Amino acid sequence: MMAAAVLIGLVVILVVVNIILLMLYISAKSSPYYVVYDEETKSALKRRVTSLKEDLESELVDFDVEEWEKTLEESIDEEVRNL
Repeated sequence: MMAAAVLIGLVVILVVVNIILLMLYISAKSSPYYVVYDEETKSALKRRVTSLKEDLESELVDFDVEEWEKTLEESIDEEVRNL
C-alpha cells in the first residue's frame, strides 16, 4: 500500500513538472530572444554602424595622446587642489 502511494506521488510530481516545462516552452516560442529585421531596417542599421565606425576611426587618427595626458594631469592637479 505504501509503495502505491509513493508511486502515485511520483506520477503526480512528474505530471506537474511536465506541465511547467510545457508552459515554459510555449512562453519561449511566443516571445523569441532574437529580433528579425526587414531588409530596409537591416541596411539602415548597417549604414549607421558603418558611419559610426568611420567617425570613430577619424577621431582616433586626430587623437593626441600627449595632449590627453597633459589635460588629464591638469585635471587631477586641480581636483587635488580643491580637496
